[in-house]
Amino acid sequence: QVQLVESGGGLVQAGGSLRLSCAPSGRTSRRYAMGWFRQAPGKERAFVAAISISDGYTAYADYVKSRFTISRDNAKNTVYLQMNSLKPEDTAMYYCAASSVTSVSSTPANGYEYPYWGQGTQVTVST
Repeated sequence: QVQLVESGGGLVQAGGSLRLSCAPSGRTSRRYAMGWFRQAPGKERAFVAAISISDGYTAYADYVKSRFTISRDNAKNTVYLQMNSLKPEDTAMYYCAASSVTSVSSTPANGYEYPYWGQGTQVTVST
């Protein structure tokens, strides 16, 4: 069982930046493709970005392209989500998720492909 811990959320003004981090809570040698999802109040969970471990391939939702960047530090087994030019509509709980394979699939937005999830970190963007 993999437990993931997110950090880095907070309150920021529109146009600002935040960097989220996600790492397994205990020591593990397993490496997986990782993803970020978000869920705003009253809305369904939505895909944000994903990254493979094998070749660093990345995938993004259209609404975050050019503003968000997903990356990973394999030595630290940590994945990051750099969020720039934040907008009030980016306000949501952000969740880190781990796949059971090393590469991002052809359907990275499918939440069922990620068996492991963190508890989430809140991001609030004020006007």
